[in-house]
Amino acid sequence: MFTSMWQKIALAAAALSLAACASTPQPTPMPDDPYYAPVMPEEQLDPPVPNGSLFRGQNINGLYSDIKARDLGDIITVQLQEQTTASKSANTGSSRNTNIDLPTPTLFGRDVSFRGNPLSAQLNGGTDFNGAASADQSNQLQGEITVAVIRVLPNGNLIVRGEKWLTLNNGEEYVRLTGIVRPQDVRSDNTIQSNRVANARIEYSGTGSLANTQREGWLTRFFNGPIWPF
Repeated sequence: MFTSMWQKIALAAAALSLAACASTPQPTPMPDDPYYAPVMPEEQLDPPVPNGSLFRGQNINGLYSDIKARDLGDIITVQLQEQTTASKSANTGSSRNTNIDLPTPTLFGRDVSFRGNPLSAQLNGGTDFNGAASADQSNQLQGEITVAVIRVLPNGNLIVRGEKWLTLNNGEEYVRLTGIVRPQDVRSDNTIQSNRVANARIEYSGTGSLANTQREGWLTRFFNGPIWPF
């Protein structure tokens, strides 16, 4: 009896230790993350070309050209217009009925009876199953974030990355974005919609007391996690 009790205690302690390991919190995001820091272009002074003129072809700017981000270190304002809506429903039903009639048994050519009533048997069986499920989800994110060009691909596309932090009374909120931008999609005012950013990774969250109150405790995560068998 005591051995069984100690075994249960050991199993409970092991489960709690596994839950503690599985629920280890991720590092808290901090401002000025080097990963999201803009890449500064190196200052290079082109040697003057002795062509006998003050005109320099490498710095030419067309009459109808605009000033849009196209080089390393340039900035682009991304207009966040994200909205997703998903709905799913499923209904499943099945039924099965079985009927079996057994004939009256005979003995020496006569029906077997009990107290004058012939013996007979009948088996009836049936199963029914009905299942229904539905799920609805809707998300919306609007705002703006200005990011920097960190790399120019050989085909001219721009890899952009950046973050924006807002300090509030009881915490901070941040928006982070990475993705690939096609220069043709950048507007004349140097803005682009978020749905034009390829391979976009948009992160919106917060830190502080307000964000902590919306997170479950480690014990609640244990009972709601896959380790809990019930």
